[in-house]
Amino acid sequence: MARVLNNLLLFLIRLALKIRVWGYWTLIYGYCALCTTAALLKLCWNIVLRPTTTFQWGIRETPPACLNDTSLGTHCYVRIKESGLRFHYVAAGERGKPLMLFLHGFPEFWFSWRYQLREFKSEFRVVAVDMRGYGESDLPLSTENYQLDHLVTDVKDIVEYLGYNRCCLVGHDWGGSIAWLFAIHYPEMVTKLIVLNCPHPSVFTDYALRHPSQLLKSSHFFFFQLPRFPELMLSINDFKALKALFTSRNTGIGRKGRWLTAEDLEAYLYALSQPGALTGALNYYRNVFSSLPLSHKHVRSPVLLLWGERDAFLEQEMAEACRLYIRNHFRLNIISGASHWLQQDQPDIVNTLIWTFLKEGEGRKSYRN
Repeated sequence: MARVLNNLLLFLIRLALKIRVWGYWTLIYGYCALCTTAALLKLCWNIVLRPTTTFQWGIRETPPACLNDTSLGTHCYVRIKESGLRFHYVAAGERGKPLMLFLHGFPEFWFSWRYQLREFKSEFRVVAVDMRGYGESDLPLSTENYQLDHLVTDVKDIVEYLGYNRCCLVGHDWGGSIAWLFAIHYPEMVTKLIVLNCPHPSVFTDYALRHPSQLLKSSHFFFFQLPRFPELMLSINDFKALKALFTSRNTGIGRKGRWLTAEDLEAYLYALSQPGALTGALNYYRNVFSSLPLSHKHVRSPVLLLWGERDAFLEQEMAEACRLYIRNHFRLNIISGASHWLQQDQPDIVNTLIWTFLKEGEGRKSYRN
């Protein structure tokens, strides 16, 4: 009798797991279909309103002067033997000083860290990377090349190529997700972790599934699962959607801080208008659902989490919940009036908070190899 009950219990557990997995993927594909329908309606409306310009967009042939500003650092390249990929990065500060490595988000590139490159080069070897699929780094075509383990390994390979065995790691948005994962899997290589407007991946998964409001704000995750169509929607009307992302009242940079200049915006359009650039950026999203949930979750490095109060894409309640997964010192700073792009629209406040965090505990000497 006991054996029958045990078998029945195991059967029910397995059935419950299968139902949960089925429900998970039904939610994903159902919401993807809903987002696709909304995008198609938007496209049709654009064609009605702007029949001659909807499908007009152009590759920016010449980089704006701000991308060659020598005060930001030196443009360098590295080819990683393991992956065979070539990465572009901008570096400043003396070689041999502690390494501060910056990982950008979507849809950005190294340029999003311009204010931090200038600020921290006095005490650190600062390096802002174009992650795979972005900027002047290589753009693998297959979506499988953007699985999370590959992105985390890229960071490890770059740190080691630069001649370091540890670093102060700074990440924003998607770069923040990869920074969290790197600190989880390679704790000995992260002296301090600084994340901007990106929750711990497990916090995001748990919270989004329980809060429809966050699921709605994350609708782009589902829409971006489609092949090719998201690239089209981001390109129409000469990249109007990308321009709005960075400049609109709801989502843009500088609503209560520094505005994105016309030249800054052109720098983003230059990078994102290159052949394959949008596909590389979107491929980060096309693997995310198969990579979660995480098997390892805890972070053992000291963590600073900076959060823009007016983030249009992520709800603030997730920030405090990150504390559950941190086994070391944790500091959370909510920046009033800051947007999702807080290192660009509130750079002075962000830089000051980073300096304060760096001086806590072990102090700056702890960053040296």
